[in-house]
Amino acid sequence: MSRTRRRQDPRVPAVLLIPAALGVAILVLPMVGLVLRAPWGGLPSILTSDEVLTALRLSLVTATVSTGVALVCGVPVAWLLARTRLPGRSVLRGLVTVPLVLPPVVGGVALLMVFGRRGLVGGWLHDTFGISLPFTTEAVVLAQVFVAMPFLIVAVEGALRTADRRYEDVAATLGATSWTTFRRVTLPGVAPGVLAGAVLCWARALGEFGATVTFAGSFPGTTRTLPLEAYVAINAGDTEVAIVLSLLMIAVSVTILVGLRDRWIGTS
Repeated sequence: MSRTRRRQDPRVPAVLLIPAALGVAILVLPMVGLVLRAPWGGLPSILTSDEVLTALRLSLVTATVSTGVALVCGVPVAWLLARTRLPGRSVLRGLVTVPLVLPPVVGGVALLMVFGRRGLVGGWLHDTFGISLPFTTEAVVLAQVFVAMPFLIVAVEGALRTADRRYEDVAATLGATSWTTFRRVTLPGVAPGVLAGAVLCWARALGEFGATVTFAGSFPGTTRTLPLEAYVAINAGDTEVAIVLSLLMIAVSVTILVGLRDRWIGTS
């Protein structure tokens, strides 16, 4: 079988090898540089420092909370996009996926315009309940949800579109309500897609920087997540800490992408 498969593999045109090698170099060499310059001897002391542990704890908590919020809000959005004929559905799809291509800093400014003390919603929250979201841990979660939830929506919508709907039709025929069908049939059927979307959402939230620093600021123990801690370290000239934190986030990203690789590529 392996010989047959090798015969079917297309030959790579020589003219493609040079730009392909250049592309790989541009993508891989920066990470190789981090590995080569990493202070491996001082790794334990850096990772166990109070600043890094605090930033790591904050990142893990906020990324997990934001993923939970994204699941609660994003799965219904994906269902609306995949299973209904909602007027303006294509426009809605475009709007909820804009953060995928929007510069994160722009997202942070937009969040300030809506949830800041003088924002469309933030002004009302502050005047009515005394709640101020900017520069708080809640602002970190909101920024992460804004930039990461589209990854979940796209993954879940794709899973819903490819799922076999016969089981849902059978459940409806047997008298199941739409909520029961969704909870007992639809969700279990697309569980792998929901899980993949949640993992991608969590990873994106963990690495969020631009919207967070714009909307939540960088306060130790409150809003300074791992990416912000790395940024502060590099600005302070502490290159070793910045390298270690960068490697930590790369390791998490690579682990997640390798774990999800077969879902999209389907090969080993």
